Amino acid sequence: MITLHDLNLQRGSKILLEGAQLRLHDGHRAGLIGANGSGKSTLFKLLTGQLAPDQGECQIPSGWRIAHMAQEIEHSDRRALDYVLDGDERFREVQQAIASCDGDGDLLARHYADFEAIDGYTAEARAQELLYGLGFGGGDGDRPVADFSGGWRIRLNLARALMCPADLLLLDEPTNHLDLDTTWWLEQRLKQFRGTMLVISHDRDFLDNTVEQIIHLDQQRLTLYSGSYSDFERQRSERLAQQQQMFEKQQAQIAHIERFVERFRAKASKAKQAQSRLKALQRLETIAPAHVDSPFQFQIPCSDKTSQPLLQLSHARLGYGDKAILNEVNLRIDSGSRFGLLGPNGAGKSTLMKALVGELAPLQGERTRGEHLALGYFNQHQLEALDLGASPALHIQRLSPGVREQEVRNFLGGFGFHGDRAFEIIRHFSGGEKARLALALIAWQKPNVLLLDEPTNHLDLEMREALTLALQSYPGAVLVISHDRHLLRNTVDEFLLVANGKVEEFNGDLEDYHRWMTDNHRSTDSPASAPATAEAETKVDRRQQRQAAAALRQQLQPLRKKVQAAEKRMEQQQQALSQLEEQLSDQSLYTDSKKAELQALLKQQGELRQTLSETEEEWMTLSEEYEEMEAALSAE
Repeated sequence: MITLHDLNLQRGSKILLEGAQLRLHDGHRAGLIGANGSGKSTLFKLLTGQLAPDQGECQIPSGWRIAHMAQEIEHSDRRALDYVLDGDERFREVQQAIASCDGDGDLLARHYADFEAIDGYTAEARAQELLYGLGFGGGDGDRPVADFSGGWRIRLNLARALMCPADLLLLDEPTNHLDLDTTWWLEQRLKQFRGTMLVISHDRDFLDNTVEQIIHLDQQRLTLYSGSYSDFERQRSERLAQQQQMFEKQQAQIAHIERFVERFRAKASKAKQAQSRLKALQRLETIAPAHVDSPFQFQIPCSDKTSQPLLQLSHARLGYGDKAILNEVNLRIDSGSRFGLLGPNGAGKSTLMKALVGELAPLQGERTRGEHLALGYFNQHQLEALDLGASPALHIQRLSPGVREQEVRNFLGGFGFHGDRAFEIIRHFSGGEKARLALALIAWQKPNVLLLDEPTNHLDLEMREALTLALQSYPGAVLVISHDRHLLRNTVDEFLLVANGKVEEFNGDLEDYHRWMTDNHRSTDSPASAPATAEAETKVDRRQQRQAAAALRQQLQPLRKKVQAAEKRMEQQQQALSQLEEQLSDQSLYTDSKKAELQALLKQQGELRQTLSETEEEWMTLSEEYEEMEAALSAE
């Protein structure tokens, strides 16, 4: 069990935690949330022993193995596969012991027994599986770490952490550099983890699907909430709604959401996607109060002038050199168009985006600009283009030299740059602050077309919610690539599927896309390598693959249902046990007057643990049987 008691933590002059209390039981899975700079990553350093508390206690069982996903990017010449294997320190220790036996047969035999006990013979295969699951191609394991870009090295850090057989898994923004299908893969992987897990994430859907508790770091305190992130929002909204001073702001935000709902109802033409979208929008009214104290509140102005179309690709062949990635692309963007781009990694989403921006000329066909096109383009390179020696205000003043200082202050305040922060040079700003500034610069220029490539990377939950609201009320055209499912559900009206060398309308919602991804094999080409040609992709007979996958699912369905039923019972029993342990943490139970009640709870705890253990054993047996049957059927 992790216990923090009266803990104070300070970095420089900034107090991050003051009198913090936390108790996290073994096997629990919690999301750690809070504003950027509030101290989440610093708390991880405390848990890994890199920092000591300034006051109070931090207790972690001494024998626990801790796996931590590092955010630092290593420059290493080690093979990517070896780098991932290094995450299993015990595996490397036994390997080294075997290599240094120097002819001692008895000692060598003992080391080989240890090697078998830690499942060393399958370690390389398990590391390859992690690389594949995180989007790396077949030959990437042999490439040196230094060959990969920063985002792909972060994925290697994630694979290295997952390689460790840990009692405590600490993940810091694991989805930041992942695409949608890799995020889904990671969610399923983490559901199999049986240790204690703490995740820092600003992806609400990811938290909903992976954790059962939320730890909110706010005003130097830690507050533990039971349930998913959506449960946290509901519980917190109930608290905040009771505060009278919040009422007017809350009502204004709800009215804003209702106006967007009405606009969407009037436009939605696709029944299935409309229903999915409306269900998400119906939740927004309950979400709104949880964010009424957000430091971010802004609009994205739109140019008054427009053209029809604003931007168009006609019969376009897109690619690099003589290699085409996308063929016969026909896409028209009018005022009010709201597209979300879906598709596997490396299929051409960013290629399409670059062609629309004008960074990539079509190999064939035409790109047509409307007379009054005002383009706003966001990607991670926009952060690199910022002048580190300038302030946020100076960036704005360079775009509009005659603007009044108060107008600049008011505008930047909506993006969280309050007071003197608007006039500080940005060299030491965090990634989130730079992303906010890049978005602010786009908004300042009043675009009528927004092209957004992963705009939520580095943004915290409050800023993501503010961006979602701003995009909802934005009257211009939007085309977005994002792994943030909440943002996609609530800002776009239709999806485009980029796959197999084509750009086509996708008649479905995100759940339908997830099923489509499951039914279609991932590309075996490395997303970090040069793009594959469209001609190579079209050699695969997708129809036969779908038919084979459907037949396989049908044969596996009865056993899959048993696995899912066991997993559901296991989750219910774990939840019941967690609630019981929370009751047992009440110090008032340990008095003579409540001795009988305490004994009854302890007996119930023992029975629940036994039942949970039996269910876990049943689940593992069924899962192994399912995997063996799946492998056998796939090999036929």
